[in-house]
Amino acid sequence: MTVASENTLKADIRSVERSRVRMDSNVRYMKQLANCRIVNISRKGLAVELYTAFHAATGSTIQVENDDIGLMEGIVCWNKGGRLGIQFRQNSKSVAQVTAYFRHFHHEVIPVLKS
Repeated sequence: MTVASENTLKADIRSVERSRVRMDSNVRYMKQLANCRIVNISRKGLAVELYTAFHAATGSTIQVENDDIGLMEGIVCWNKGGRLGIQFRQNSKSVAQVTAYFRHFHHEVIPVLKS
């Protein structure tokens, strides 16, 4: 195996397991507000799918609001193809919110394949 392919394989390894979800939410970045859907979530962050054009720079602080989780603040890790990857700020409030979500509200979404 070449060094390039080894690095590619390592890039796909995640430190925390993600759960697939479909949760309508809102994201706020500076003066922008957009509707979105959370498509996966972990104890450290989440990914959202945006319904409209939304410009958020990598490394910027962003807010995600959802009825089940509440208002969460995080850092944009990536912005690609109408999706954002957001890492939660690791403070006691965010840890408590995510823990409560997984305890009381979380339902794994299983993709349905149509033939």
